[in-house]
Amino acid sequence: MSIRNIALAALAGTAFLLPVASFADPFTVTDVAGREVAFDGPVERVILGEGRLIYPIAAIETENPFAHVVAWRNDLNTTDLTGYNNYVAAFPEAADIPFLGNLTDGTLQAETVVDLAPDVMLLTIGSKKAADEVKLEEMLSQVGVKLVYVDFREHIIDNTEPSLRVLGQLFHKEERAQEIIDFWDEQTARVTDVLAKENPEKPLVFMYRAAGLGDCCGTFGNDNYGKMVEMAGGINLGSEFLPGYTGTINPEQVVASNPEVIVVTGSDWTNSPSTSADGPSYVNVGPNAAATANDSRAALAALMEQPAFTDAKAVQSGKVYAIWHQFYASPYQFAPIQQMAKWFHPDLFADLDPDATFREFHERFLPVPYEPGYWLALNEE
Repeated sequence: MSIRNIALAALAGTAFLLPVASFADPFTVTDVAGREVAFDGPVERVILGEGRLIYPIAAIETENPFAHVVAWRNDLNTTDLTGYNNYVAAFPEAADIPFLGNLTDGTLQAETVVDLAPDVMLLTIGSKKAADEVKLEEMLSQVGVKLVYVDFREHIIDNTEPSLRVLGQLFHKEERAQEIIDFWDEQTARVTDVLAKENPEKPLVFMYRAAGLGDCCGTFGNDNYGKMVEMAGGINLGSEFLPGYTGTINPEQVVASNPEVIVVTGSDWTNSPSTSADGPSYVNVGPNAAATANDSRAALAALMEQPAFTDAKAVQSGKVYAIWHQFYASPYQFAPIQQMAKWFHPDLFADLDPDATFREFHERFLPVPYEPGYWLALNEE
């Protein structure tokens, strides 16, 4: 049965389950797809089309980021197991929230969405094409469910702030959203203002995306981590070759380009289907990864033995680093911008302490404690 027919068949049987709308404070959000979506009041039941949307929601709904979540995709569990476990430890009810399938691979079950009777389904902008193909917005509207798009990945400068404002409106936490935006701006300016003033020579940087999970050489175009490299005072190698924010270039191109700095992205991918059965070859960086930093450095060193990297300037000079992959899907980009700026321009940013910055963000905005380990250097600093 098609998604549209499922919706129509379920409409009569589930309408009585839908929460009663409050007309006290109607509001309209404009999501990052440019769609105006009207609500009768703060939302009570939310589906997360991507589990990692808990990163921004936790900063806004700090008391309990799962208070209104009735279902979520399981990508937090598969891409950031330590982070997932930390949130479940802090909010045990999260372990009982059902996982949904993925819209982009066809595993999302429309019956489940309807039965959960949400007020709103949050999707990342990268899912819009798949949503349009199956007429998801039409299906949801027939059962009284709103669809809202946010984005912390594809266009980080254009969409991070408006996405936070949308979430602030949905959860009636507009002032909180503004505080996060102000912190983001302030901490990013600590790098960009200095670079604008000093105008240093910029190193050529290769960002090795999800290193160890697949064949070389995944990387980033001129947005996401590519944009963060530029904001940190580097030249992003992938921007020259990729039309979108992510993609793959040939190892031979890396050799020919001969980057001066290499930064790989890593995470706790224990549950990732891409993890090798022979054991992890990725670099585990992220919450609490400082406890296993020696293992992470060994994994990073092994990655640099691939033909694309062995003779690179970066390897020869020891300018090889690893950073948390999940910064690319969260509103925490100020932290990697600060850390990469220290790697690219150590003299200019000797007094900058990204660990202290990210710790402060946790203490002010997040319900889980700060556990260092979000980045490391191949040569121990």
